[in-house]
Amino acid sequence: MATAAVEERQLLKSLRWWDGFAIAMCNPGFLFGSLGYTLGLFGVWGSVILWGVSGVIGWILTWIYVEPAMMFPNKSGGISVYAHEAWRKYTTFVGPIAAFGYWIGWSVVLAIFGKIIGDLIVSRWFPHSTWTVYDGVVHLTLSSFIAIGVIAAVWAFNIFGIRPMKSLTYITGGLLTLALLVFIVVPYFTGDWHSRNVHATFTGPWDGWKLAFVYLFILGWSSWAAEVCATFAPEYKTRHDTSMALRTSALFVVGVFALLPLGLGGVTGAPPAATQEGQFYTAAFQTIAGHTLGTFFLICLLASLVLSMSSSTADGGRALYGISKAGMTIKQLGVLNKYNVPGRAMTVDLVVNCLLVLFISSNLAILYMSNIGYVLAHLLAVSGFLLLRKDRPNWPRPIKLGPIWPPIAAFMVVLIAFLLIVGAGAPHLNGYGTWTDFGIGVGVLVASVVLFVYRRVVQDGEHVHFRETTPSMPDEELTAADAARVPATA
Repeated sequence: MATAAVEERQLLKSLRWWDGFAIAMCNPGFLFGSLGYTLGLFGVWGSVILWGVSGVIGWILTWIYVEPAMMFPNKSGGISVYAHEAWRKYTTFVGPIAAFGYWIGWSVVLAIFGKIIGDLIVSRWFPHSTWTVYDGVVHLTLSSFIAIGVIAAVWAFNIFGIRPMKSLTYITGGLLTLALLVFIVVPYFTGDWHSRNVHATFTGPWDGWKLAFVYLFILGWSSWAAEVCATFAPEYKTRHDTSMALRTSALFVVGVFALLPLGLGGVTGAPPAATQEGQFYTAAFQTIAGHTLGTFFLICLLASLVLSMSSSTADGGRALYGISKAGMTIKQLGVLNKYNVPGRAMTVDLVVNCLLVLFISSNLAILYMSNIGYVLAHLLAVSGFLLLRKDRPNWPRPIKLGPIWPPIAAFMVVLIAFLLIVGAGAPHLNGYGTWTDFGIGVGVLVASVVLFVYRRVVQDGEHVHFRETTPSMPDEELTAADAARVPATA
């Protein structure tokens, strides 16, 4: 009797915790994507408060995710996988919804920052460019085509393996540090920081509180993103590297998100609405550092945005790969290329984001649309932490959080649910979102269920199981997986 077995490619264990920290350096770049809007609406002090509070929420969430990351160190996909593992005992539909919600939140970074990079390049080097191409929905400019070019370049870096991506990460991370120092520290020494620019403005429904809650919902896309380190859990050399990457990254985010709005806002004040998507950074660098150095630091900022795009491509691709390997979406996405990275899944990101650049004009509209799924994924993941404590009490936990953390997690479930309801339910209040954008965001989640049903019924030849029996110990799961992989006999 002969047996035939196929060797399956695996994600390589090549990362240390500082590599994860460097990948998570994309988070300050996310701040640049939304800071102009908050400065314009809430003033400098208002922005400091909102970004600081949002950063603390992200730090708490990331600390909670350390435990499930240690429980499932070999599963790619990050917090969406933890949500799936916790909820599949009750319903299998949570897995694909959380996974696609998480994926779209990370995927759209490419379109948003590609457009910001295009705007910054045009405002600095091609300020008189006025030509446009109308595609039937959006008037495309030079900035749009620069965005598509950068998206394609970042995709190319990532599909050739983790080593080129790591090198790009360290180079752009170093340049980001310089840009952060210019905005956080330098203005106080050059005399460009003025207290007259620093104020807070909270107006609107609920005495301004409703708009603040709407923006806490939107800012979650930026300040809760240190969990990206968990997505690479199978690629860290040790479990200690996973936990260290998560914790150090989250702490770094809190500091930067509180200090940068104060330093930069003291220079610019509330930027005009026409420049809030990023162009006002060019003027700020010129004010602080002059023409030549200002241009150099602008290049540093551009590099940091490329870092954000690179990390997002890597994270979004692994999220799609992870959910496919878990049986939650089509099999074609659960394949690694010859460089041991999910090239097909990353290519899906490439196509989706090029379409977003071509057919959606506002960055904040893209943010609002994608954040519906991303915030929902966090809600399902943090509630999943509580379910895993209840349903799998004996599952090995190399790091188990103290008794104070389940009540904290319960509070976060209530808070995130509240922000999701208020934020997603008020698209008009942020000034850019529409009910059409709401429909697109919900449509992504509906599509995830359709693909899940297709995977189970058509590709796997099974009935759709609304619930699944979950193992109480890892060895039970491994036994079931080994049984499913019995080689063909001849």
